[in-house]
Parts: sequence; structure tokens; C-alpha cells
Amino acid sequence: MAKYTEEVKQLLELVGGKENISAVSHCMTRMRFVLVDEKKANAKEIEKIKCVKGTFTQAGQYQVIIGNDVSTFYNEFTGYAGIEGVSKEAAKQAAKSNQNWIQKLMSNLGEIFAPIIPALICGGLVLGFRNVIDGIKLFEDGTKTLIEISQFWAGVDSFLWLIGEAVFWLLPVGIVWSITKKMGTTQILGIILGLTLVSSQLLNGFDVATTAAADIPKWDFGFAKVDMIGYQGQVIASMMAGFVLVYLEKFFRKICPAVISMIVVPFCSLVPAVFIAHMVVGPIGWTVGNAIADVVYAGLTSNIRFIFAGLFGFLYAPIVMTGLHHMTNAIDSQVISTMQNSATPGTNLWPMIALSNIAQGSSVLAMSILQKKNERAQQVNVPACISCYLGVTEPALFGVNLKYGFPLICGMIGSACAAMVSVGFGVRAVSIGVGGLPGILSIYSECYVPFLLAMAIAVVIPFVLTMIVGKAKLSLAERRGEEAEEETGLADETPAAEAVEGSTEKAENTEPLTELKAGLSGKVIPLDDVPDDVFSQHVMGDGVAIEPVNDTVVAPADATVGVVMADTGHACGLVFANEMELLIHVGVDTVDMNGDGFELLVKEGDKVKAGQPLIRFDKSKIKAAGHPTATVFIVTEEGQAKNIQYFTGMDAEAGNTPIIRFE
Repeated sequence: MAKYTEEVKQLLELVGGKENISAVSHCMTRMRFVLVDEKKANAKEIEKIKCVKGTFTQAGQYQVIIGNDVSTFYNEFTGYAGIEGVSKEAAKQAAKSNQNWIQKLMSNLGEIFAPIIPALICGGLVLGFRNVIDGIKLFEDGTKTLIEISQFWAGVDSFLWLIGEAVFWLLPVGIVWSITKKMGTTQILGIILGLTLVSSQLLNGFDVATTAAADIPKWDFGFAKVDMIGYQGQVIASMMAGFVLVYLEKFFRKICPAVISMIVVPFCSLVPAVFIAHMVVGPIGWTVGNAIADVVYAGLTSNIRFIFAGLFGFLYAPIVMTGLHHMTNAIDSQVISTMQNSATPGTNLWPMIALSNIAQGSSVLAMSILQKKNERAQQVNVPACISCYLGVTEPALFGVNLKYGFPLICGMIGSACAAMVSVGFGVRAVSIGVGGLPGILSIYSECYVPFLLAMAIAVVIPFVLTMIVGKAKLSLAERRGEEAEEETGLADETPAAEAVEGSTEKAENTEPLTELKAGLSGKVIPLDDVPDDVFSQHVMGDGVAIEPVNDTVVAPADATVGVVMADTGHACGLVFANEMELLIHVGVDTVDMNGDGFELLVKEGDKVKAGQPLIRFDKSKIKAAGHPTATVFIVTEEGQAKNIQYFTGMDAEAGNTPIIRFE
């Protein structure tokens, strides 16, 4: 028997009916609607529905707060409304219709390139390795390369080009596929369109510059002739073609009767898209892409190249923090394609990106030395430094450098200096590859020495500056780890707490529950600081949030798992012996990730012990998806607990530091 029959009927009517719903999904606590016209939604009346706790609009979505039973409500709602099958990704894409064009452009660009980046990194490493074995003359008195003296390595070099070609020459296939995936249209049609852009029937795009105009094959339509040119490595042209397909499919799907849509929509979408791609947007995109690449390349080789390089090196870290660095990936790919047949192939841009990674890592390295006696800080500093040197800067940027401010600036200065040296010596990379210290594998062999010099600058300058400034700005507490004890006032209780812990183990937790320990290691912040209206306005209840430095949520006390988000794995609810209920939600709006980067380690009804792992997550994926990582711990039902106190402003250790106390 349905539990929310009347409520479902009321909500469907009050949001404007089925025809006003473009998409609907749900997260741990909320129904998420993308409405055709939000003005038709009667918020005042919706909030009068018995099971509704509030409404608000965020990121183009009209959100209705239901609570822990939202999954049941969602199933009943979609069943009654007849709109099952609407995915969270489709809802996210539909919500973008409520964003301005700049927001749409940046969001779409990031989401297009995010799935492709692993392939670009892999391809970059492959080309970097080939560069080592076929470009560096280390044998026979510096006259021959490894492939010239070894048939085995010559075979390996040739074999590895299978991957290099697939990644960089056939890049349009991945771009168009990613566009269709992110825009919620038919992915196989995107793959086919991408394949037509790089078909073997066409003249390879990289050979156009060296082919006489008379030798370029053509399609002859009688009244017109069109060059049969491929778009290998072309980024802008591929993106334009992909969006043509997307909007054609959406148009025909809108006007076509459902009974024949399976036949009509794919045909009417793909065939015109291929024509338009090769005859209109392809040539335009080629011209625009090459123009952008030429401007960037000119800036990096002109008389003002030092200024250009300095600005790019200085600003790249803030660009990463805003998510706009995906734009540089697109530009970099286009530069590589445009310069393929030039006297100086490759890209000057990627070496500067790798140097920025190193510079920010060097600032963190200095912070590690300055805070060597601060054990809690070291838990963040050390892994952040290592990941930064390996090309992943987000833990360093958000966990250390931005937190203190001056390490970020010192890193930016070092990056600017290193970038100017790199560009001044004409350092070029074979392709986009891995960043940080391993970035040297992507560098042309003849550029190794100047790049090593630039790397040394990226290490030394940020390190020295951070050490000098840090000695003046960091307090004794920040350097020695006394800050958390002073802020919480719990320093004197630690030995006692440990003694109690030991005794309770022998008693097998027979004592009444009086506190909840931190479910994560990291900075504990007030719920008010969480960038989500439902959480920050305490709609679901009071609690705290933790900016995590580790990747596993553990149980704050012995409990029963009351509810889980089995399909996404980003949240769960616990019920304790005193009937208190706790909601744990990893990140903000992470339901949009559809479980990517999350591993749910428990199921509904499980009995868990204090410290037992509940959810494992990937912070880098959360940040790459554009979501905050702040994890909330909200008391949704107080049960028998009284005089509940919430502790914030300290660095917590998972399973050890009390964050909520009660009687």
C-alpha cells in the first residue's frame, strides 16, 4: 500500500503538473525538480503538505525537502506521475536551462573535458615515453637513439603509437561522445558523428598543410564541390559538431510522435549533423580553433612572451580553483593540433601548467617543515605535497595554501618566474600529459635542460618565500599544533578520555551514550558555513560539518544503519541506542555524481561499531565535479538526548575527537 498517495497527488498538482516537469531526481533528503516554468510552482501551498519540510531553488533546480524517507516518496511520485526513468544526470543537464550563457559555457566545457582527461594523461605519458626512446641520442657516442640500436624497442615504439593515435588523432570521437553524454542525448550517435570526422576516407587533417590544393579529394555534388578533409586533433570543430547533433536530436525528439521516434529521431538528427559538420561548422571551427591557437602561440613566442608567460604562470593556480582550467585543456589540445607540422611542434602551454603544480607543491613542502611539530597539520601537508608534485593540486590548494593565504601567493610567484624561464628558452611539450615532476616525460628531449632549470626555480622560490613569510606569520600554536587544544578546551580531557576508552572496552560499551566522535578527520566547521541552504539554515536539524582530509567516513558511535543511498553511496542515516538519529551526507550536491567516486560499505539494517567504515569517497572526483567536499553530520531526531552541544573550530581526528555531546 502506498504511503504518500495524497501527498504525491498534491505535490504533482502544486508544481504545475506533469507537463511542467522537465526532469526530477532525488538525493538523501530532497526531491529535485527541473521545472519548465518555476512560477507555476506554489511554494506556499507545497510547504503546507504534511511531509514537506521546505522548498528552495538552487542551481536551476526546484528542491522540495522531504527528509530521510525521500526515496520512498520519490518512487511513489514518479510512479504516479508516469515519469520513471528520469536520471539524476538528465536532471542536472536540464537544470542548466535556468543558467545564463556564461555559466552554461563554463559548466559544459568542464563536464566535456573531465571524462577525457584520463585518456589525455595516458596518451601524454605514452608519447612522452616514445619521446625518450626515439628522440634522445644516448648511444654510440650520442649519435643514435634506443630504437636505432634495438629492434625490440623499435617495435615497442611503433606499437605504442596505436594508443597515441587513438588519443590525439581520434580525439574528436571522445569529444563528441562526451558532449552527448553530458547533454543527455544518444551517445552512440555522438560516437558515429565523431568517427565521420576522422574517417579514413578523408584526408588526414594533419596532412592538409603539406598537401597541394589540387590533390585534396573532394565530394562532387554537381553544383558544388566540398573538400574531403578530416578533423584529426581538432577541438573547436568537434565541439561545434557535437552541439549541432545535440540540438538537432532534442528538436526532433520534441516534435516527433513517440510511436515513431525510435526510427525518425536518430536518422533526422545524425544525417543533417554530419552534413552540417563537414560543410558548415567544421570549416568554421577549424578556422576559429586555429586562430585561437595562433594567438596563444604568438603570445608565447612574441616579444611580450615573458609578460604572457608570467601572467599565465601567476594566475594558473587561481584558475584551477575556479574550475576554468578546463578551458586551457581545450586551448592546449588545439595548439598541439595546429603546430603539428610546424618547425617547432608541440605546446609551450603544458610545461607552464606542470611548473605551476610543482610551485604549489613546494609551498606545501615549506609548510610541512614549518609545521613539523604539528601532527594534525602534517596529516594534510604531507599527502597534499606528494599529490601536488604528482600533478594533482586540489588537496594542496584547498587544504593548505588557500587556508593560510601566503603559501598560495608564494607558489604563484614561483610559478610565474618558472613560466618566464620556460617560455624564454622555448620549452615545448609533446602533448598534454601528467603534471608536476613527472611532467618532464612530456617535454621534448632537446628542452630537458632548460625545463630542469625552470623546475628548480619552481621548487626553490616558493619554498624560500614560504619559509620566510611563514616564520613571520605563523603563530606558535599553528606551528606546534596547539591551536586545536586552545580552541576546544579539551586538551586536559584527552588522557582521561583515553582512560575511559580503555575501560569501556572491557565493559563492552555498557555505559550510556553521551557523545559522538568525528566521522572524518579534518576541520570541523559550523553548519552555517556549509554552502547549501537546507543544511546551513538547519532545515533538517542541527549539527556540524567537517572539511575532510581523509577519504573514509566512520561510525561516530555504535549504531544501526537506518537508511542509505544505495544507488549513489554518498549518504546514510544512523540510529543510536538513545533513539537519536544522525544524517551523514558527504559533500554538497554530490547526488549529481551518480555514485562515481563513492563506495557504500554498509546496508540498511546493519549493526555498526564505533569507528567502523561507512562510506569511502574520492575527494579529487568530488572537486573535479565542482562540488564542495564538506561533509555534514546532522541530528535529524534527538530521541532521548538532552542538552545537545556541538563543537566546531578545531581539527578533528576520525573516531577520536568528540564533535557532539549530550546527556
